[in-house]
Amino acid sequence: MGRIGKGTKCSVANCGDDAVRSVNGAKAKSAGLDVDGRRAYLCKEHYKTYKKGSKRDRQIEKWRHGVA
Repeated sequence: MGRIGKGTKCSVANCGDDAVRSVNGAKAKSAGLDVDGRRAYLCKEHYKTYKKGSKRDRQIEKWRHGVA
């Protein structure tokens, strides 16, 4: 059982919702979220924001590794 299963709260400042996903803290910060630490635990709403903010970076990574 991981931290999400134990009921970890969202890592974004001023958010107290339950986390549903965890992502790399640096990538979450570059996507425009206000987080601290190595791991960022995100609620559903902030995970959606993270996906929108990191879409271009994820596409470039796919191109670098030859996955279309």
